[in-house]
Amino acid sequence: MARGQKRNTPVVPGALRALDQLKYEVAQELGIQVPTDGYWGTMTTRDTGAIGGNITRKLVALAEQQLASQTFGIQ
Repeated sequence: MARGQKRNTPVVPGALRALDQLKYEVAQELGIQVPTDGYWGTMTTRDTGAIGGNITRKLVALAEQQLASQTFGIQ
């Protein structure tokens, strides 16, 4: 990827901060030590994959819940 190109930019302003916070929350829930310097590159692939997988699981559940409440009026 060329320098200056950025991929996966969030559509909603402020979403990047919320996703970053979610990353830390999920890591804490899984008992994974969060890097104190903010650099995640030294973590194992297994740990970062577990964090990403759990984030995805939570976001899908949230989207399903929102769709169900819109479609069926379920709260």
